[in-house]
Formats: sequence, C-alpha cells, structure tokens
Amino acid sequence: MKLKGGIYWGSGCGGCDVAVLDIHEKILDVAEKVDFLFWPIALDFKYDDVRAMDDGEFDLVLYNGAIRNSENEEIAKLLRRKTKTLVALGACAHIGGLPSLANYHTKQSMFDRVYSETESTDNPDGTVPLEKSIVDGNGLELPRFYNTVKTLDQVVDVDYYLPGCPPVPQQIVNALTAVFNGELPPKGSIIGAGTRTLCDECPREKEEKEISEIKRPLNMIPDPEKCLLEQGLICLGPVTREGCGARCINSGVPCRGCYGPLEEVHDQGIRMISALASVLGPKEEKEIDAVLDGIVDPLRTFHRFSTAASILRRKMI
Repeated sequence: MKLKGGIYWGSGCGGCDVAVLDIHEKILDVAEKVDFLFWPIALDFKYDDVRAMDDGEFDLVLYNGAIRNSENEEIAKLLRRKTKTLVALGACAHIGGLPSLANYHTKQSMFDRVYSETESTDNPDGTVPLEKSIVDGNGLELPRFYNTVKTLDQVVDVDYYLPGCPPVPQQIVNALTAVFNGELPPKGSIIGAGTRTLCDECPREKEEKEISEIKRPLNMIPDPEKCLLEQGLICLGPVTREGCGARCINSGVPCRGCYGPLEEVHDQGIRMISALASVLGPKEEKEIDAVLDGIVDPLRTFHRFSTAASILRRKMI
C-alpha cells in the first residue's frame, strides 16, 4: 500500500516546496510510493479535509517554514495530531531561517516600518491589517501576527529534521529513500545530511593561515582555490553541517550557515565567533577591535539562519 503524505508551507519563501519538485524524474518514484493527501501549493485540498482525517492517518508530513502567526501554529498542531512522522523541512522549520531575523525587532516596529515609514509608503490614514473586520456585511479574519518567530519544534514535537535553505535535491531523495526503506535513524535525528562540518567537504585549500582583516565579497574577487575564511571572508563552514555539496562556496560565496550546527553545538553563531577568534592574527586589544570593526551587522552575520534556535532567541522588549 502507498504511504499517505503531506507537505505544508508555513512562514518561508516556498523554496522548500520547489526543492521537492527539483528532484526531477525521481518525483515519479515518489508518486509510486506516496499519495499526497495535502499539499496546498500544488493540490486543491482544504484544512477541513485534514481535520476530518483520523489522528495518525498521515504516514509522513514535511512541514517547511517557521512559525510566525496563529495559522502557522494551528496547522502545525493539526498536522502533528494527524501524522505518524513529522519532519521539519528546511532551515526555517529547523532553526528559524531568515524569517526569524524579525526577532531583532518587535511586531509594532515592523508594522510601523512597513505601513508608515518606508520611503515609498503612501498611507496618510495609517491603515494597518486588522485581525477581524467587517466588509460589506461579511466578517473577515486574518491570522494573528506573533511578536516572536519560532522554530517548528518550539511549538510541536518533531520527529526528524531535513536542513538547508533549501535542502539540495539529493538530500531530499536520500531522506525519502530512508522513509521508504524503513531505515530512519532514531527520533530527533537529522536526515539526509552528514555529521561533519562543511569544511570537511569543502574542496578549497586550507593553509592554517591567520587573518588580519575582515573583508566583504562585494569588495574583492576571492581566490577560487583557497579557503574563503583564510582570505578574510566570514564563512560559517567551520560551524555548519555538511550535506549541501558546498554549493555556495563553489560559487565563490561564503557559507551563511543554512544547514545549521552539528549535533553537539548549542549555538551556531556563538561557536562561529569562537572559531573566528582562533584564527585572528592580531593579539593586542586595539588591533583586534580594528579587525572586528570590519564585520558589518554581527548579529545577522553569525545568526543569519539560526536566530530562533539561538541562545539569544530574540531582542529583549
């Protein structure tokens, strides 16, 4: 019998849904083994269809996107009840992703900026979205916008994690193959990715060289053969899980950490600060400060994808 599957898109860009389709002809193998009973981006199923299902009726649900509003949370809890195996698909569900950068702001400050303060805003009446309103006698309701963006496992119990922004197609194939063959690791494991750091699969040459200046990609053309970090570019390869095939690095772009930390690392950004400190050339405080001044926006550099899962979690209000 075919497995019963579902895919849901929470707060994210939709790239993870596209990544599932990017497995190309292997999608036919998936279709032979899975009946998708819920996939809003691709199929016309409604929430009420899921509510009518028996608890645990889904064999597998892939939930991508972070939790940033009441609809995301409601459907996460609904799908958790309805499925045997829930997988956090992609960086947003796994560690918060780019949406969780909103945690450096408040809900009110974001609404003020978007609906009142941007240079192109023309909103003299100060109109903002309302959770409940009446239009032509009809009641309309929008999801409640939360002040804090959360990872999926901060809201519901998660069985497995499939990291990446988005996960590479082969990683998705590997994970689905493990499901089909009954070869899933213990609950709570990362599936489809490796257990080493990205540096371990990076093809660039490393010379154990100290750095004396922090540079930015827009101001230089990096040597295509040498380690980007040793060239002064902030690359999170030393603290990021392998599995993407070093796609960004092979294109001359430093890793930003979307695959998340290794299992024993509690805060990816703080671990990267420690790794950076170990390769700095200057030893005097003033010289060190001068180098660190070259890091533009440290919070979003070291926790670009992992804010919601970090020790920081969010800006204090």
